[in-house]
Amino acid sequence: MADGATEKKTSYRYWVREASCDAAPRSVPRKLSVDDLSKQAQLPSNTLGSVWNQAGTWEEKNLNGWANDRIREMLKSVGSLDFVDGRADITEVSKCAGDAFLVTVRNKKRVGYTYELSLKFKGEWAVGGEARKEVKGHLDVAEFSFGELDDLELEVRISEEKGLDGQDKTRIRSDMKAFLPLIRDRLRLFEEELVHRS
Repeated sequence: MADGATEKKTSYRYWVREASCDAAPRSVPRKLSVDDLSKQAQLPSNTLGSVWNQAGTWEEKNLNGWANDRIREMLKSVGSLDFVDGRADITEVSKCAGDAFLVTVRNKKRVGYTYELSLKFKGEWAVGGEARKEVKGHLDVAEFSFGELDDLELEVRISEEKGLDGQDKTRIRSDMKAFLPLIRDRLRLFEEELVHRS
């Protein structure tokens, strides 16, 4: 055994592609010509997605630019609400962060998104039997996704708390939660528009 006649054999094997193999040549990407595109336009299309993806396999399209602008536009139109002791307006969409996308999988179109929002508000409330006091703050909507609008939650942050006691803050936060159905309605409309994008 000292002469090395018995070698330890291993069961591990791996395949090596050599240039001399009869393997198929590697594919080379080719840019579609104008002629290719015009021929494609003349054929009846039963596939979704791009010309290069005739099999309808995986294709993802980023819709962030359109989605961010559309969400901001829709939420700016929420407007104002009147309460028993006050009134408030949404003044700005200060945060609209997330992703929206269109995916073509097996020749079927699917859309989705995940976003976080923060909206600035300004309002006036009667505080402590005195004249109305201006109050500013934010309405924060934590991360939400396509099809989850029924679970939407709204957190109210009051920026200027000077001169407000605990009851005032609680009342203002409660009043501001009335914006939730309006925000939810705008986002439902956004989802419908997203679904109909091609």
